Amino acid sequence: MKIGLVDVDGHNFPNLCLMKLSAYHKAQGDTVGWWRPAGWYDMVYKSRVFTDTYSKDSIYIANAGKVIKGGTGYGPGPDLPDVVEHQYPDYSLYPQFADTAYGFLTRGCPRACSFCIVSGKEGRRSRHVADLSEFWDGQKEIKLLDANLLACQDHEKLLVQLADSRAMVDICQGLDIRLTTPDNVALLNKVRTKAVHFAWDDPNTDLTPYFRRFVELTNIKSDRRRRVYVLTNFGSTHEQDLYRVDTLRGLGYDPYVMVYERPTAPKITRQLQRWVNNKRIFHTVDRFDDYIHSNVKKEA
Repeated sequence: MKIGLVDVDGHNFPNLCLMKLSAYHKAQGDTVGWWRPAGWYDMVYKSRVFTDTYSKDSIYIANAGKVIKGGTGYGPGPDLPDVVEHQYPDYSLYPQFADTAYGFLTRGCPRACSFCIVSGKEGRRSRHVADLSEFWDGQKEIKLLDANLLACQDHEKLLVQLADSRAMVDICQGLDIRLTTPDNVALLNKVRTKAVHFAWDDPNTDLTPYFRRFVELTNIKSDRRRRVYVLTNFGSTHEQDLYRVDTLRGLGYDPYVMVYERPTAPKITRQLQRWVNNKRIFHTVDRFDDYIHSNVKKEA
């Protein structure tokens, strides 16, 4: 068969689902490539991670016997069959990301946050679904996509696998600061990483004791390598957003503002995001008010 693939989100980050589908079909002897309007395809897969807010599907396909859509951007749907899910990814689809491995060691999350689909899609228990060798074969860098690695009962064994790889590891979705312990932080200290990521999503939950404890336990001494996602525009006030940003900086972390449904966010939230996420400005302008006033003067 001739198989076409469409990465609806673009090619800025590899689509793991498409890489696994490609590997599976190539193993069956099928011809696989990126879909083009010319020619005929027996089957075309369209995959989308993001919703219409950030990734509209305006691609019409008329030259295929069957078109299959999948991914969180299209809403709830069936998972990949196990035989596909556990394929070693076809990294040749994205040569621009050479020498980097992508995958999940665990699936699911017990937190059931209302802004996140993971618990509803993957279950409210973080479970071990793969070992590192399923998607890593000596690449210099590993992008781990797990939603809540530390919530898995096997997480210490998995951290050992990451440490033993000696690859540079990026746990992209962040770790749950509430689940850090002296034992698992000691293992994290053995994992090679450019930075460690956490999140402070709920402004009504005080996470400062956990952040203080992690600073005492970690061997990551640079605050710019201790990063924290700060969710905004999801039931929080500007004062609560600014409090989390300022508190994290005071505790020795580098905050990064995430704006939920950014087109609907008030101007001050978008300004906060620009101040915090432009690190050249954030590390030279200490107060948000000073940043706002300096911009007002420039516009005057």
